[in-house]
Amino acid sequence: MPRKKVTEVSGNGGIKRKRAGGKKKEREFSSDDEFDDYEEQENTKKPGKPATKSGLQPVTVADDIKEKIKLDLPKVKGQLLIFGATNWDLIGRKEVPKAQVAFRNLGQNLWGPHRYGSLSDVQVSSVVSGPCAAHSLLITTEGKLWSWGRNEKGQLGHGDTKRLEAPKLIEALADEVVVAAACGRNHTLALTEGGTAYSFGENKLGQLGQGNQTDAVLSPALIQYNGQPLVKVACGAEFSMVVDCKGNLYSFGCPEYGQLGHNSDGKFIARAQRIEFDCETIARRVAIFIEKSKDGQVTPVPNVVVRDVACGGNHTLILDSQKRVFSWGFGGYGRLGHTEQKDEMVPRLVKLFDFPGRGASQIYTGYQCSFAVNEMGGLFFWGVTNTSRESTMYPKAVQDLCGWKVRSLACGKSSIVIAADDSTISWGPSPTFGELGYGDNKAKSSTTAQEVKTLDGVYTEQVVMGYAHCLVIARQDTPQEQETLKKLPEYNPGPL
Repeated sequence: MPRKKVTEVSGNGGIKRKRAGGKKKEREFSSDDEFDDYEEQENTKKPGKPATKSGLQPVTVADDIKEKIKLDLPKVKGQLLIFGATNWDLIGRKEVPKAQVAFRNLGQNLWGPHRYGSLSDVQVSSVVSGPCAAHSLLITTEGKLWSWGRNEKGQLGHGDTKRLEAPKLIEALADEVVVAAACGRNHTLALTEGGTAYSFGENKLGQLGQGNQTDAVLSPALIQYNGQPLVKVACGAEFSMVVDCKGNLYSFGCPEYGQLGHNSDGKFIARAQRIEFDCETIARRVAIFIEKSKDGQVTPVPNVVVRDVACGGNHTLILDSQKRVFSWGFGGYGRLGHTEQKDEMVPRLVKLFDFPGRGASQIYTGYQCSFAVNEMGGLFFWGVTNTSRESTMYPKAVQDLCGWKVRSLACGKSSIVIAADDSTISWGPSPTFGELGYGDNKAKSSTTAQEVKTLDGVYTEQVVMGYAHCLVIARQDTPQEQETLKKLPEYNPGPL
């Protein structure tokens, strides 16, 4: 696919383009150097003026019929390990932006697993990043949210735009018990045990769901939503998804490829014949789910109760209570699994998992790809991790992992890491930055699944990937597990 020209953001936060013929292209970056060219240009512009969307009211449910819930923290607990690129301002860029030039040489590629020295006594129950994120989060066993990494839009939630080398508690949420979170390219969502969602970071396209479009929100603020308590949150590059306790799905942010699921890409012709996008600035319910036959016949699918949601750069997957998978958004490279590259404006059933005994039990997304684990434990993949190779247009079993019980999976820009049985497994095409974890003086990339030997003897509870870094929660329940972890090198980044 040819490279896309960098777009500009217009005054009201919509994306403007000169009129041109030819096929619509995605704001994707086919090489590491291109990631965030868009963002770099944005950093030199003035903030977009706030724009409130007319006609759409925030979801509201009367208090007397609102459910009272208390969400549990993940049962996992362990020590955080990191490997991959840690020069947060450089990740995916040709050079560090002028505003961050003092940090040009700060951070290194960690080719094998490291412990954060500053976290030796911190028990971690969840780690969070995203396939287009250069920032990360961790949730402690007490439900405290910590963040670190790139921070030009306040996506770390500390009230400033100062980059952080090591995890730091988000003081504004210190009185909350946070049970889940999600990272977009430059924004963050956090979910509390009572089912309320906070958002912070970039908001030019309404991705924070706070009812307006502004350049950046530096401290956590509640999203504009007063419906049933929320139980899931997910972020794409510039959009967000939330799920309530009744299984309803809501979305907000950039609609450019239909990834919000509202049967529109939000495109309209503005003054001077510019194309702009009507962004959703508050949570709006996704109301229609469909099935499409081979001859293009569209049938609504009733009774969809959403149980899980996962977002790639510009596409979304959900898993429902009947173990069905739906996908929508940008269709390039087959990442939606419908055997065609057409964008889908509403959630469309992925046929392979709609058979008795063949339903899905887990879903995951990479930047340009999708994964599902079926009821039998088989791992399926569709889309692409390497754009120079052939795309997988519909879900295919990953033969290399036949017989492995997948516990956790993560995919960054192009690398994949999996926790299965007693092993950690990874693979990905060149160039890599250590996120495969193979260690110093070892192969830097692999086209086939390889066990991560540097984690031999380490039981991996959860794996997460950012754009070019990997985070692992390692179990440390027994003296033997603790001893194994102590042998790993410590990463102690210097102060800024």
